[in-house]
Order: sequence, then C-alpha cells, then structure tokens
Amino acid sequence: MIPASELVDGFRSGTFDPVDALEASLQAVRDHDEQVNATVLIDEGAGRKAAEASAARWSAGTPLSPADGVPVTIKDIILTRGWPTLRGSKLVQEDVAWDEDSPATARLRESGAVIFGKNTTPEFGWKGVTDSIRHGVTRNPWDPSKAAGGSSGGAAAATALGMGSWSVGTDGGGSVRIPGSFSGIVALKPTYGQVPVWPASAYGTLSHIGPMTRTVRDCALLLDVLAQPDSRDWSTLPAPATSYVAGLDGGVGGLRIAFSPDLGYGHNDPEVERAVRTAVDSLTDAGAVVEEVSLDLEDPAAAFHVLWFSGAAKVLKAYGPDALDQVDPGLAQAVREFGLEATAADFLDATAVRMALGERMGELHQTYDVLVTPTMPIPAFTAGQPAPDGWPSQLWTSWTPYTYPFNMTQQPALTLPCGFTDDGLPIGLQIVGPRHADALVLRAGQAYERATDWHTRRPPMLNHD
Repeated sequence: MIPASELVDGFRSGTFDPVDALEASLQAVRDHDEQVNATVLIDEGAGRKAAEASAARWSAGTPLSPADGVPVTIKDIILTRGWPTLRGSKLVQEDVAWDEDSPATARLRESGAVIFGKNTTPEFGWKGVTDSIRHGVTRNPWDPSKAAGGSSGGAAAATALGMGSWSVGTDGGGSVRIPGSFSGIVALKPTYGQVPVWPASAYGTLSHIGPMTRTVRDCALLLDVLAQPDSRDWSTLPAPATSYVAGLDGGVGGLRIAFSPDLGYGHNDPEVERAVRTAVDSLTDAGAVVEEVSLDLEDPAAAFHVLWFSGAAKVLKAYGPDALDQVDPGLAQAVREFGLEATAADFLDATAVRMALGERMGELHQTYDVLVTPTMPIPAFTAGQPAPDGWPSQLWTSWTPYTYPFNMTQQPALTLPCGFTDDGLPIGLQIVGPRHADALVLRAGQAYERATDWHTRRPPMLNHD
C-alpha cells in the first residue's frame, strides 16, 4: 500500500525494485479479489516481463519516466494491445485481442509503467454501480456487502486494496468519482480533451478518461503520464506546459472557494453533510476564503439522459437488432425510454441545456477559483442493487446529482476522501474548477489532503494481511 511516488523513491534508492512492487500487487489480487471482484484479467507473465525490464532500467540509472515500474491496472473499456476488451458485455467476443492500444494505455507503456490486468465494469460502462451479466457484482473494499460504485468500480476497488498502485478509469457521468467516493480513493475527471480518447466514445464529449489513485500526488503523477496529445483524438488538447506535480504544494492561501452543499437540487445523508462541512472548515483553516453559495441550479438530468442514452443506443445498434434482448435489463429499459425515442430536436435541446449550464459555471468562476460539493449525497448501499433500498427511482442518475453536471460542462472535478460514516463507509469531497484548471483543482485537493489523514486509512480486510 505504498503510494506510487514513494515506490519510485524506493526504486531510485535500490530499497526495492519494480519486481517487488508487482509481486505485492499480485499478492493483493490473490488475497482479496475473490471478495470484491475487481479484475477480469490478470496477466502475470506480461507483468513480470515489464517489471524485470523496468528493474534493469532503474539499476542502470535510465528510467523512462517518474512512473517507470509502477504497477497499474486498466478499466476493461480501454483498449489494451494483445488482450481482449470485453466491456462487461456478452455481446463482445472473448477471443478477439486488440492489436492497438488506446492512448492512455500507450502512454503508460511509454512511461515504463507495469500493466498487468484489467478491471471490471458494468455493461459498456452505462451506470453508477459495477455489476454485469458477464462478470457479476463488484463489491466495496470497505464492506463487501456494499457497492463499489461505478462504472469504474473495479478500478476503484483494486486501487483501494493495493492491486496495483493506481488504475485508469473512464468517466461519462461520474464513473471515476462515484466509485472513488464509495471506495475511499482519489479520482480525477480531467478537463475534456486533456487525456485523449480513442476509439471515439459513443457517449461523445461527455466521456473522459481519468486517473484513480490513493493520494493526490499520485493522481498528479499519473495525469502527467496520461495528459499527452494523440493524433487519433481530434479533440485532444496540447500537452501541459509544466508537470502537474510541480505546483502541487502551493496551498490554498487566499484561494476563493464557493461551497455548495447541494447545487440547489440535491439532498444529502446527514453523515455526508456533516463530513463535507467539516472538510470545508479545514480548507478555511488552511487559508482559503470560503463562501457558501446558493446556486439554485435546475437538475440537468433530463437533458443528460438524452445525451447519454442516445449514445448507449448507438453502442448497442452495432451489435444487431436483438442486442436489447441480450443486455442488462436496466440498460435496455433506459435505452428504450430515453435513447431510441430521442429526436434530433431533443438532442439539440439537451445541448442547449448543456451550454447554459456551462455558461452558468463560467460565470461562477469569475468570482470563485473552485467550487466544492459533496461527491455523493449518500454512502455506498447494498451491492447488486441499482439504487438504495426504498429509493424513488432505480436510475443511477437519481442518486448521483453532483457528478454528471460536470461532464456536461467538461470541467475538471476531483474526489478525495473526507471522512467515514458511523458504519465505516467512505465519504467523498468533490473539488471542481474551471475548464483547463486541473492543476489548481489538484493543488486544492493536496492542501486538504495534507491537513487530514483520511487518505491513510486502510480497508478493514487489509488489516488481516
């Protein structure tokens, strides 16, 4: 459970090497994956080959990057050369291995990181919990009777339990931040285009790729690796001018922070409300100028549904006319209700809502540097369910009100742990910045993390190791 930044220090000093780090990660898979179901593929041979090559580079004093030798897993939505990408669906052929990497995978290989496995996802990453007909239920590392969140739930559970130092997930409506909050880790949805996406997502410009780690510093280090242009993505941004790690310790002195507990339409569990307000007090103590604001936003869920499930309908169309009868019943129902019936006018109306929301957030950031909210209004609920017991809706957007708006606006949004419920379940704090202010968001997160010790807590099952 050593952070990647400290692993690399150990590689540099010769205290241990990448082979040791990989073996510890593989042991964590053996010890805990049966309880949480975080992985769909582990390739020990490929991992050891990469780790041994990295160890030789460190021994020769020629590492490829500050991430050389760090063990990593990747969500099974992202293409990996030589391995299948099943996307949690029985519609995808299991025996088809890709001959190309997605940009995120390619950048990891170029950095020398040790890729050794792939993580569970719900079917085509469509929802906020991680279960599928193909791979079953992924469970919470803090309490396996609870959900890990989704759709990058396998990546979150693996990271929390040391099955690799970090992972790479996708986020089209909260999919790194929801499981990040439920699983007690750090996860960032970067500014859209900062991490290239290829093949292009059917969910369009809602879909982001982001780092999932145990510390903010590791998040910045992994973003340095991932945030490099790729010609296959027409919307990719230029490479950052400086490392995201460089300004990480600048603190929040004088930073103007808007705190919205509910965005104007959410409702929080009392334990979540209490933990987040305490976190906001910590930011004030660290020197930030915090003001609670009443945003009075209207929930953009209806517009998001048109955009999201039109994309899901497009995904399924590629698998033929019978695809809806072979997938997760919840996915099929949502596609029929929101995706198949949407017209071009509906899509344009939803886009107008999206643009108005972006304008409103742009206006907010004329006054405030960052916005702070709860990541989730609730802690993790029973695994295998689409929503908490007694919830008025079974649709995942009904209990994730603070994540999908920022996919619509394409802003950077970070979740990091800010406390626990009385039952020991993690609670997440979300820090949102204006577009292209990823470094600022990470700096604010680092300041909060340095003032607290939530990131040092370990899931109970690790205490038995």
